[in-house]
Amino acid sequence: MPNQADATPIDGLRALPTAIGFMAMCVGMFMAILDVQVVATALPTIQSALTIAPSAMSWLQTAYLIAEVVAIPLTGLLTRALSMRWLFVGAVSLFTLASIGCAASAGFASLVAWRIVQGFAGGTLIPSVFAAVFVLFPVRQQALATTLAGVLAVLAPTVGPVVGGWITQTYSWHWLFLINVLPGVAAAVCASLMLPRGSANLTSLARLDAGALALLAVALASLEIGLKQAPQSGWGSLTVLGLLAASVASLAALVRRTLAGPSPLIDFAILRDRSFAIGCLLSFVLGIGLFGTIYLMPVFLALVRGEDPLEIGKIMLVTGVAQLLTAPVAIALERRIDGRILTVFGFLVFGLGLSMSTGQDGATDYDEMFWPQVVRGSAIMFCLLPPTRLALGHIPLARVPDASGLFNLMRNLGGAVGLALIDSVIYGRVEPIARGIRQSLLAGDAAVAVRIGIPLTRFLNRGTAPLDAETQAAVAHLVERAALIGAINEAWMLIALLTLIALVAVPFAGAPARPDLPAPGEVWPSTG
Repeated sequence: MPNQADATPIDGLRALPTAIGFMAMCVGMFMAILDVQVVATALPTIQSALTIAPSAMSWLQTAYLIAEVVAIPLTGLLTRALSMRWLFVGAVSLFTLASIGCAASAGFASLVAWRIVQGFAGGTLIPSVFAAVFVLFPVRQQALATTLAGVLAVLAPTVGPVVGGWITQTYSWHWLFLINVLPGVAAAVCASLMLPRGSANLTSLARLDAGALALLAVALASLEIGLKQAPQSGWGSLTVLGLLAASVASLAALVRRTLAGPSPLIDFAILRDRSFAIGCLLSFVLGIGLFGTIYLMPVFLALVRGEDPLEIGKIMLVTGVAQLLTAPVAIALERRIDGRILTVFGFLVFGLGLSMSTGQDGATDYDEMFWPQVVRGSAIMFCLLPPTRLALGHIPLARVPDASGLFNLMRNLGGAVGLALIDSVIYGRVEPIARGIRQSLLAGDAAVAVRIGIPLTRFLNRGTAPLDAETQAAVAHLVERAALIGAINEAWMLIALLTLIALVAVPFAGAPARPDLPAPGEVWPSTG
């Protein structure tokens, strides 16, 4: 059980300090999410500076993400042990220290080690913020607080390429990590002074089930590594199948051990709540869409259009601006309309925005990407705010930290699965599409030649005769580029379909609760 002081909606006298403390928590969460994106833009620069093998570079991201997903579901346990205030202060302080360690690293091993520490600390920040929405604020303020957290959670990866590209071009890669220091220190100090006090209960750590913790680490790490390897090695490879089997077996053992134990590491029993389970499913699918969008746009702009990271970031800002402009509308409607209706609306519009990107061609750039981004950005808060209320709004306050950890974990896992599926589509479909294009060109199909950008004068001068070897070699790069565009479009279609299919589950959820009063048998004492 969390400390009672951490399960107390704020009163009028504490409203402003607690709001300031919550904003400090949001800053910490923003830093943790932004860090992944800004580092991604500078991987080649870091590789060159530290003479790291190209095949090992992806571990700078993978190490962070694995540590993050292991930490997310532990948020409930750590909140009970340290209190919400001191968990956040400790996590953001550790994240800041690890950022300094990353900047000071002189080699691959030390950088990966500090990235693991960074990921673990950052992993607790996101669910802590969303748990704080329902623990710290009365119902009339929860929509606004959720929107603030949601905007920053989605805005961070949107502006990440701009920030990372600008820092890399203007300064050195070390500043990708050092930018966390001042905000981290400020967030820690502010949260320690402004958030409601709560006494620590360190005895709960003494009862920590080490076996369950090991199973959790194996399950999530195996899943992440297996999903990362699947596109390159193939889903049927022994390595991938072994990793996924280890993940499933470890997770099954963890659930069995957790449900049977008196002090569960993770409250899996809460998944028996139908609305919470459906909310987690929606969070998983939203993760596929959000992570997939943030991945597919830079891939297209870099590999097809040849844009640099800074220009890519500028183009992608449209999504963030649209999200910010529609956030007040989402807040107002969430207070007046059934959350299930808003969820259906949000996922329908988001799916439409995804499908609008399925017809990209070699000329697609800012103008062609503008309206799909506007549609997707306008839908994001409707995909985040009502499902969050649906999943967490009716949960007893004592269980909110555990529930928030699982809810946010599902979004990250959705992102991991989505990226693996997208890479599988791109890796698996480029060659078949290219083969089809080559066959059409050899058969003299002028329409295909026009579509991929072959000069008509060169093609039509041959009449219906097939292309010779010299011409085939000359247009090979156009064929490969067209095949990549086709594969990316198929990936857009995949995540659009998954987003729309998720709507089937919404009618089975109960009406979102309005937790104006304590849950049965629960008392809200005054804040200490």
